[in-house]
Amino acid sequence: MPVPPGGYSWWYIDALSDDKQHGLTIIAFIGSVFSPYYAWSGWRDPENYCAMNVALYRAGRDRWTMTERGRGDLSRSHSSIAIGPSSMHWDGDALKLEIDEWTAPLPSRVRGTVTLRPEAINTQSFALDAGERHHWRPIAPRARVDVRFDGGALDWSGDAYFDSNWGEEPLERGFRSWHWSRAHTHNGTQIYYDVTPRSGADRSLALHFDQAGSATEIDPPQHAQLPNTFWRVPRATRGPAGAAPRLVRTLEDAPFYARSQLIGEINGAPADIMHESLSLDRFRMPIVRAMLPFRMPRIVGRR
Repeated sequence: MPVPPGGYSWWYIDALSDDKQHGLTIIAFIGSVFSPYYAWSGWRDPENYCAMNVALYRAGRDRWTMTERGRGDLSRSHSSIAIGPSSMHWDGDALKLEIDEWTAPLPSRVRGTVTLRPEAINTQSFALDAGERHHWRPIAPRARVDVRFDGGALDWSGDAYFDSNWGEEPLERGFRSWHWSRAHTHNGTQIYYDVTPRSGADRSLALHFDQAGSATEIDPPQHAQLPNTFWRVPRATRGPAGAAPRLVRTLEDAPFYARSQLIGEINGAPADIMHESLSLDRFRMPIVRAMLPFRMPRIVGRR
């Protein structure tokens, strides 16, 4: 899929270990929507602003890396993408990832493998805006993942989720904010996507994906507020009256973004929930963009 100037594509994975002690997110970006360098360029040449974002979560020992690279470090085909020394490829049965990155600003190596095996594949995509310039496809609403990092020192398995987003314009041009969450249930996956566009009425998606990967629209439960983050980013989710999801842990806390682990109730049964809140009004502030290179260095032509 070509990525036009100002546009973007990303592929996103999240997972929690079976014992709930570990988690991860991995995102491969072309036209990195959170890149200050891409914004400062006037959103020209998205393939020159790519990154493999890797976050490993474990109590007291989180690790996070997002090194941006240029078009010379990007290679992709219909079944694979490589950005610098890290890659993901589809072998027909599983998505296999080879990760070799460094944290910033304090450097430490993050090296390992991830294998994601979908329980079902969804082929349907959804427009997130009225003009249909931004799209989302939950490719594998539910999957199993095997994770091995640091020569086997970090080794776990768990439930996972895999999706993709793409768009024809900068994300901040289309939206002011959004809140998203996914929860695995005994018979599928429930996803809520609430977006506030830059203009026009708010839009909401509430979907249930069955065990075959087919989507059905559902009536969303009522809105529920979560505590603001340290950076005062508002967090909102959805849950049944009297049983709103509870915050277990804030996994990411940035000036414009929060990723959180929640626990809640879906159809009367307890469920682990992955949640994110994004403020693009915050992200487009010059002071916020100026802070990002400390965590998101740019390296071109050097692995």
